[in-house]
Amino acid sequence: MTGEIYDLMVIGGGVNGTGIARDAAGRGYSVYLAEMGDLASGTSSAATKLIHGGLRYLEYYEFKLVHEALVEREILWAIAPHIIWPLRFILPHHDGMRPIWMLRAGLLLYDHMGGRKLLPPTRTLDLKRHPAGRPLRAKFRIAFEYSDCWVDDARLVALNAKDAAERGASINTRTRLVSAHQEDGLWVARVRPEGAEAVEIRARMLVNAAGPWVDMVLATIGGRQAPHNVRLVKGSHIVVRRLFEHDKGYFFQNADGRIIFAIPYEGDFTLIGTTDLDYKGDPAEVAIQSDEISYLCQAASEYFAEPVKREQIVWAYSGVRPLFDDGADAAQEATRDYVLKFEQAGGEPPLLNVFGGKLTTYRHLSETALERVDRALGRQTQAWTATAPLPGGDFGRTDFENEAVRLRRDYPFLAPAHARRLMRAYGTRAWRLLGTAQSLADLGENFGADLTAREVDYMIDEEWARSAEDILWRRSKLGLRIAERDERSLSLYLEARAAREEA
Repeated sequence: MTGEIYDLMVIGGGVNGTGIARDAAGRGYSVYLAEMGDLASGTSSAATKLIHGGLRYLEYYEFKLVHEALVEREILWAIAPHIIWPLRFILPHHDGMRPIWMLRAGLLLYDHMGGRKLLPPTRTLDLKRHPAGRPLRAKFRIAFEYSDCWVDDARLVALNAKDAAERGASINTRTRLVSAHQEDGLWVARVRPEGAEAVEIRARMLVNAAGPWVDMVLATIGGRQAPHNVRLVKGSHIVVRRLFEHDKGYFFQNADGRIIFAIPYEGDFTLIGTTDLDYKGDPAEVAIQSDEISYLCQAASEYFAEPVKREQIVWAYSGVRPLFDDGADAAQEATRDYVLKFEQAGGEPPLLNVFGGKLTTYRHLSETALERVDRALGRQTQAWTATAPLPGGDFGRTDFENEAVRLRRDYPFLAPAHARRLMRAYGTRAWRLLGTAQSLADLGENFGADLTAREVDYMIDEEWARSAEDILWRRSKLGLRIAERDERSLSLYLEARAAREEA
């Protein structure tokens, strides 16, 4: 058992867990976070990667959720302008589906209910004249163009964890919760770090932010009966070579009432998703199925002039969303809003369970959670995260291009694409990563796609990366570009580094 008594123990290293840890640490709480895998290794890296209000949620009268998300959209863009940026979407009108008046009314509401300031408003397009109409089938004549934002989801999690750690939180990845019980007014949690003996952590309050595993965590606490609070909904995506040249995304309506997006992705690719299917298995084993691939290809082919085929797919991924079970008939109708459930009886220590939520509302969820923490622990702290930049985000929302130019001026040996990628991933922390380097040779071994040993070391030392998968598919998406032999070289480098550290 460790000697320290933490104010807060957070279970889960996804966007909600790291967001709560960051907010709490910034208010002066001592925090211990345990994540059984890598940061964002579950739902938080398997999203459609949007910071958005959720236009389609208006159909289900989720006005509170949409309003809150739209307000958060510009707040998050302001605090993380390196990993979040504006994206315009094209919504073609499809005869036989939602009528034009309904789309126009919904978008008018969408434009005005969230306090939009810098993002441009909706406009109507003639697809016969606008470049966005060129990739589409000839039957589509009218479309609406509206604003939302794009986010690097896994990096959003890593940066929240980084800021939490810099404010004093203890971030422990690959550390599994074994059990938790109450003792002398405290939570005593038994955790097992990978490759090490289990240790006991004591905390005044426990926050269960385990995502799809939230009910499983509850079942390990104090001998409780297995609860059922979450509805697991599977979302799958496919990535294909770039289908269109412009920088806008598409919002497509499907005949079954669902929608999919087709979004520019990592420069040379198009991301298509998502599906909405109830899921019953182990969240750790989720994978895209053949019928989901067929569904996404067929849905996209209903709109694109050139059909999307299976052989075009270069990558696919799936995630499980832990939605609060509100009894909705269909998976796409289940609420995306979050639910916080507080438990405390008699002299027992408090427990806060986090259900549902989405990337866009994680900061507000965390702020709301800290209000419950304050009341439970008898403190009065101040909200602060709405204006505090995430690491590397301390520049203006509209200044990204100037910062990218400044980075290349300070490190002229970087190719323009390399400098932009570093700026997108690390923002102003790119200067810390590059340090005193005077040439590419100073950055060490190149593993392909401009991934250097210097950057790999930074991910390990500063962002909790350990494996090639962590580096290539979560801290970056360079797995799309790196050859198999380069991945083997990276794995050998990681093994050699780990051996040196153990020696």
